Amino acid sequence: MKGRVALVTGASRGIGRATAKLLAAEGAAVAVNYFQSEGAAHAVVDEITQAGGKALAVRADVRDEAQVQAMVAEVEQHLGPVDLLVSNASIGFPVKPFTQFAWDEFEAKLTGELKSIFFCSQAVLPGMIEQKSGSIIAISSTLSRHSSPGFIVHSTAKSGLDAFVRSLAEEVGAFGIRVNVIAPGLTLTDATAWLPDDQKAMMADMTPLKRVALPEDVAGAVLAVASDHSRFVTGCYIPVSGGMFML
Repeated sequence: MKGRVALVTGASRGIGRATAKLLAAEGAAVAVNYFQSEGAAHAVVDEITQAGGKALAVRADVRDEAQVQAMVAEVEQHLGPVDLLVSNASIGFPVKPFTQFAWDEFEAKLTGELKSIFFCSQAVLPGMIEQKSGSIIAISSTLSRHSSPGFIVHSTAKSGLDAFVRSLAEEVGAFGIRVNVIAPGLTLTDATAWLPDDQKAMMADMTPLKRVALPEDVAGAVLAVASDHSRFVTGCYIPVSGGMFML
């Protein structure tokens, strides 16, 4: 990753934070995107720079085209053209039965999920096409393939994300650009803190590796797919679930 520029959306916490730190440790200059958590984003940047890396905090709501375009322009100005986009920003959603949903809240998750990958990809692709190389990695979920009660909107939105990635991989492969999906299973972040401990323990017991994921586990998969060692890997859906979900 040395000499590359990575843009990680939703990088102020959780999987995004772990990914930004790992990519920086491997030599990438990292743009740490955030929307509301400015202090947390700057803390990530400080951790990276204090360890000898290079990083920049950039604010943008990735559901807003103008903000995304401005963010990418800022990254290009300060760090250079984006070689790697990790589309990780979390789009919130209610966990509840389908019969309790209003269309507006269902639609907000669907469009938010797809806007984030759509706008960010469109913003970085011109530079990648010009240099005839690049990598886009979308963070999905194993729930896109195997849903669970209450998660219908998340499963539906992430399924759309997976389909987008497959189609984009077909379209931009001729330019040397790879597009892949990393699909975490249950991962211990602040976004999953609401789950009861006994439910987490049950999930761990059902998993062949007998634990649930840490953000660093997902970050490691991102690094592996982004690496030149995976230069012939594109259009793939890669579960990071400790064997809970096997293809």
